[in-house]
Amino acid sequence: MEPPVRYRVGDLDIAVICDGYIKLDAGAVMGLVPRVVWEPIIGRENIDAEHRMKLSLNCIVVRSGEEILLVDTGMGDKVRGTPRERGFPGEYGRLLEGLGALGLGPEDVTVVANTHLHADHCGWNTRRAEDGRLVPTFPRARYVVQAGEFEAAMHPNERTKGTYFEENFAPLAESGQLELVTGETELIPGVRFWPTPGHTADHASVVLSSRGETAIYTGDLVHHAVQVERPAWIAAFDILPLMSLESKKRLAERALRENALLICVHNPFPGVGRLRERDGRRTFEPA
Repeated sequence: MEPPVRYRVGDLDIAVICDGYIKLDAGAVMGLVPRVVWEPIIGRENIDAEHRMKLSLNCIVVRSGEEILLVDTGMGDKVRGTPRERGFPGEYGRLLEGLGALGLGPEDVTVVANTHLHADHCGWNTRRAEDGRLVPTFPRARYVVQAGEFEAAMHPNERTKGTYFEENFAPLAESGQLELVTGETELIPGVRFWPTPGHTADHASVVLSSRGETAIYTGDLVHHAVQVERPAWIAAFDILPLMSLESKKRLAERALRENALLICVHNPFPGVGRLRERDGRRTFEPA
C-alpha cells in the first residue's frame, strides 16, 4: 500500500490516500485521439496485452478545525467475481488502510463528498455488515452529493447503468446521512464543490482555498493529466463531451491564474502537480 502523501494549502491539511487502481481500455480513456498520438505520451510499457492502462484511485482527506472531510471513496470492496474481472479489473479496496495510516478510523470522518457517483468514486460509501446488510461505512458522516447526480444515478439509462450501482448510495438516503445540494456549495470551511459538468451533467470538482492558496481535486474532469494540458482530449466516458471541453478550459485557466495545486484522481499516485505555461505550451508538472 502506498503511504499517504501530505500537502498544505494555507491552513488546510490535505492527505492523498489511495484505494488502489483499476484497469480500463486506454483508447477509451483517450477518446477520439488516435493511438499513434497518445501512445508515446502514455508509454507503451504502461499498456498491457489487452490494451488497458492503470488508473489510480486517489482520494483526499482534508482537515479544517474539527471537520474531517473525505473526497471520493474509490471502488471499495463489494465488487467481486465476474463483474470485477470483466468490468472493473485491478487491485483495490485499500482506502481504510490509508485512513488508518493517518491515525483515522471510519468513525472519525465527519463529511464525505462524491464528485459523482460512478462506481470507482463511491465504492466505500457503503460496506456489508456481518449480517449482509448494506450500511454506511462512515457512521458519523454526512454524505454530500449534487442533487442532479443522485437523480441520474438512481434512474440510469442504457449507457450509464453499468457504472451506477445503487448499493453505493441508496443506503445513505435510508440512513438519513445523505445531503443533496445544488451548484457551488461549502463542504467544510475553506472547501467547496465547484460544478464542472461534462463527464456527467452534474459532475463537481472540489476547490480548497486558504490564505490565498488553492488546490483543486479534479474528479473525472480529467482521466489523465495530459487532458489538463490539452482540453480537446476528451475521454469516451464523458456523457457531454462539448460541455466537458468548456469545463476543462475553465479548469486550466483557473489553475494557471491561481497557481493551483491539481489533484488528479486517476493519475499515478499521488496524482498531484501544477499546470505551467511557457511559450504558449502548457505542461503538467508533478509536485
